[in-house]
Amino acid sequence: MSYLILQPEPETKARQLPGDLAVWIFIFAELAVFGIMFIGFAVARSLDPATFHAGREVLHPWTGLLNTFALITASYLVATAVHELRHGRSGAQWRLWLAVAVSCIYTAGKLYEYVHLYSLGYNLGTDTFFMFYFFLTFFHFMHVILGQVILIVLAVKVGNGDYDGSDMNGMESGASYWHMVDLVWLVLFPMIYVLA
Repeated sequence: MSYLILQPEPETKARQLPGDLAVWIFIFAELAVFGIMFIGFAVARSLDPATFHAGREVLHPWTGLLNTFALITASYLVATAVHELRHGRSGAQWRLWLAVAVSCIYTAGKLYEYVHLYSLGYNLGTDTFFMFYFFLTFFHFMHVILGQVILIVLAVKVGNGDYDGSDMNGMESGASYWHMVDLVWLVLFPMIYVLA
């Protein structure tokens, strides 16, 4: 007679959101605000497609594409910095600094675009398209600036040894915020530069 020997199942660690719950509440609130603005943009575009099409023709899609590449690259660097720190390997700090540097391509690109459009006479009061364009992109721009400040703080803390991989809460919270900023741009870029 054979007996079946039951092996205890290995303990599996319950998955949880990375970072702090308060940061996720803030992220979801920010996404809700952007979502409402995106809906407003879509409704306005459906009511006046000619104005939105004419406005899009003035924009520089290559600048928007370069900005997209910069933010995606910065997000990749932030994700790999978190991975390196979590596994106790060096390299997190320089990846964070490089993410800040690469994200400055976005900052410079948006500033160039704003100056160029203003020099051509476009502003918030030009028409409905440019009201949404300047409001949405500047609101996002300010989130990128805050994200860059957060990445700088993370890089300094990693360099000082405050974050050594034993407690990932602060690092994951900052990284999650940065990825939210990137996600919003991945919706904003095609919505304004391609589909308008």
